[in-house]
Amino acid sequence: MSTTVSHFTKGADTPYWEALAQGALRLPRCRGCQQWHWPAVSRCSACGSEEIDWFSVDLKGRIFSWIRTWQTFQGTEGLDTPFVTLLVELPHAGNRRLMGVLEGAETGLAIGAEVVGRAAFTRCNGEDIPALRWSLVP
Repeated sequence: MSTTVSHFTKGADTPYWEALAQGALRLPRCRGCQQWHWPAVSRCSACGSEEIDWFSVDLKGRIFSWIRTWQTFQGTEGLDTPFVTLLVELPHAGNRRLMGVLEGAETGLAIGAEVVGRAAFTRCNGEDIPALRWSLVP
């Protein structure tokens, strides 16, 4: 994994992109009330605290939703069609949900199925960006 992060990562979510570029997942959590947040915030919506810390999170979860895409469109030039996009719920991070593309066999593809993830670079709009790839747990 490259440690270089694209020019677009200059906001509240910069730690997310930096960790993903290094093969890890980090998500924000309020220091005051322990509420997990995604998308990233600079102030907790639950208690109003501005003390947001970033924590490593296991790339394990369960499918909340999924969709199969059969045609290419701008930003998907790095993916073969058809491809499956997953919305994965992370139970150990306050059930926050993250999107990524399914890798490998679709056997067992269903809402609630367990998945494990990894960070990988994907070609998007002419640029390599860090992205999540998920695989079904057999």
